[in-house]
Amino acid sequence: MSTRLSTRLPAVALAACALLLAACGSSNNTTSGGSGSSSGQAKDATIAAEVPSSIASKGTLTVAADATYAPNEFIGNDGKTVVGMDADLAKALGEVMGLKVDMVNATFDSILPGLASGKYDLGMSSFTDTKDREKTVDFVTYFNAGTSFFVKATGGPAINSLDDLCGHHVSVEKGTTQQDDATAQDGKCKSAGKPGVDVQVYPDQNATNLALSSGRADVSMADSPVAAYQVKQSNGQFKLSGQSYGAAPYGIAIPKGNGMAKPILDALKKLMQNGTYTAILNTWGIADGAISNPQINGAQS
Repeated sequence: MSTRLSTRLPAVALAACALLLAACGSSNNTTSGGSGSSSGQAKDATIAAEVPSSIASKGTLTVAADATYAPNEFIGNDGKTVVGMDADLAKALGEVMGLKVDMVNATFDSILPGLASGKYDLGMSSFTDTKDREKTVDFVTYFNAGTSFFVKATGGPAINSLDDLCGHHVSVEKGTTQQDDATAQDGKCKSAGKPGVDVQVYPDQNATNLALSSGRADVSMADSPVAAYQVKQSNGQFKLSGQSYGAAPYGIAIPKGNGMAKPILDALKKLMQNGTYTAILNTWGIADGAISNPQINGAQS
């Protein structure tokens, strides 16, 4: 997937504030809010009938997201509502299944345990579908993204691959594949007799960005659409470095074996067929990551 955002992104002053100050909508304090106005999807009776009675009787899906990962999920201008691609898609999926959606802001590494404990019904927070994660949750794939590096626009190092991280201070968000990759690279660097990677792990993307802007880190890593958005919102402070790598599917996280995977898959296919899925991605400028064949547990590695 290209890291270039193919359409104009909406101007979001709050996202810029979060990027530089890490003070807007931090996911350390759980906040909930609706996912915005109705997307206008009609309930599909056949798909709604697939929803387990335990969920259907509640009438509402509690969907968790770490709302520091614009444009996929972040806090809107009202200071409390989770907005972005995942929030819009969650709302539309809920409508097809005849369910309301309550988006809840939570730290990224708390979402999968929250699914296991019953605190959340779904996790839609740019989760890469991996075989390891599939041991504890089910996924429905819905997007494709790689990892990109970004650095300070002035004086930032040239990072073209993971190998170039040797000897650098790297900021990553806790619980992400970027943390795993940077940590693994630290070992590879040391085994090759090179300086290791100083992997700085932060609770959310806001803090990760702040580490870079303040000079504590000299390179940061994030999913490709997110890294590109951070650069766009930095007013020239950051730039992308090198090419993205490791394209892999995002998955909607679902408690293991609870029966929601099939109705979500069928609802997603309907949104793809009627054009809503593409329209949502276009709204957020990330249509390059669109997929056409969603799957249940489609991890590549």
